[in-house]
Amino acid sequence: MAVGCAPPLRGSGRGLGSVVFRQQKWKSSVSTQAKMPPCNFVPEKYKSHSYERMRKIREQNISPSLRTFYKKPLLLHQGHMQWLFDYEGRRYLDLFAGIVTVGVGHCHPKVTMATQKQLARLWHISSIYMHPSIQEYAEKLISFFPDPLKVIYLTNSGSEANDLAMFMARLYTHNFDIISFRGAYHGGSPYTLGLTSLGLYKHGVANGFGCLTTMLPDVFRGPWGGSHCRDSPVQTVRKCTCSEGVCHAKDQYIEQFKDTLNTSVPKRIAGFIAEPIQGVNGAVQYPRGFLKEAYQLVRERQGVCISDEVQTGFGRTGSHFWGFQTHGVVPDIVTLAKGIEIASSLAQNHHVNTFGGNPLACTVGAAVLDAIEEDGLQKNSEDVGTYMLLELAKLRDKFKIVGDVRGRGLMIGVEMVTDKDHRHPLPAEEVSQILEDCKDMGVLIGRGGLYSQTFRIKPPMCITKKDVDFAVEVFDTALQRHMERAAARQT
Repeated sequence: MAVGCAPPLRGSGRGLGSVVFRQQKWKSSVSTQAKMPPCNFVPEKYKSHSYERMRKIREQNISPSLRTFYKKPLLLHQGHMQWLFDYEGRRYLDLFAGIVTVGVGHCHPKVTMATQKQLARLWHISSIYMHPSIQEYAEKLISFFPDPLKVIYLTNSGSEANDLAMFMARLYTHNFDIISFRGAYHGGSPYTLGLTSLGLYKHGVANGFGCLTTMLPDVFRGPWGGSHCRDSPVQTVRKCTCSEGVCHAKDQYIEQFKDTLNTSVPKRIAGFIAEPIQGVNGAVQYPRGFLKEAYQLVRERQGVCISDEVQTGFGRTGSHFWGFQTHGVVPDIVTLAKGIEIASSLAQNHHVNTFGGNPLACTVGAAVLDAIEEDGLQKNSEDVGTYMLLELAKLRDKFKIVGDVRGRGLMIGVEMVTDKDHRHPLPAEEVSQILEDCKDMGVLIGRGGLYSQTFRIKPPMCITKKDVDFAVEVFDTALQRHMERAAARQT
């Protein structure tokens, strides 16, 4: 289930691929000694249209809303595990995993084999008939969930899943209002845009009827936060005066949540939706204990609690298979599974999804679950992710423009600022140039945040510590080059 990332902006505005830099004529004195780890995979020779023709087709025939990264967009040709190859055979380390969807790696052999076998057997028949794949996948997927999350409804995307979750919450509770966090991304459909609270994804059409936002409990950028708030190997640099077992920031954000409940919604609500860690907004984490108290307050108003696991699920956070488990809660609805009582409310009338749960998708899903277990990818996410967080934290201590490093497992955000004291976002064109430098050295990184100021590092879960060493050295070099450019502008 895929969601978007903070997009580049075309034209003369600030954003990826839109700024002409004076420093392009200036050569950096900083060189990288980073050596890309070996890979024994040899990509096929590219045989399609020329780059120039591909770009022309893109500009003339593909919707301009489907924007690309980089001044010269990459034309990628093939993938293998954590690696991507462009049309000229150049290899890149992928730290964004198809916007956090390629969990086990590109073209994983086990998944590829299962897909090929199913392609030769049965593609699609719709949900009106039984086929083995959907039952096999459902049984396997449900085994990863605690009670009472034992009924699934398969959809085609994260937006569609959250759309259905909203509908079910309202149908089950007979209430209407749903609360989400500011800075949240829960989809781009007309229905879910009401829950999404990032201006880049808003359009000038009516949306959001019955959707309310509440303050994001962001311990780095929000009004409260300290050095012991997060459940992460790396804490914010903000000072903390809380005694052990007490979090004043959490208490203050809970008061804000109560204020929303007391002033903006009726006494009964339909629900509350949150990602265990905000994804598109840059891996924002909440204070320990916040989500548990928030769930209790929502249920006191007969609302259901929805966990959006589109980006945090399937072992990515390392310590647990699902992100909600890291908060010690059990939601009523997950975008991948539904509690049986709530699911029953949907059965009052006919509801169908033509391609949801098709034989090919279910076969792939089951193979992905097998690969996660057999390859030990959840444990790898914890081990390699913790290692990467700690290595990136060293860069935060080294560079004044690295304001925050945060996350769990391989769900990581690096927020860029002008300086740590004021936490003003680093200008978009400067973030863009760092992104370009990393790409030129062979590392692909995502981007997000309210101001597109946060690097999103969420690679395939098969990444290794050697890959991390390479990526961190490349990022270090890119930051050094940025500081050199900044110094040159001041002279």
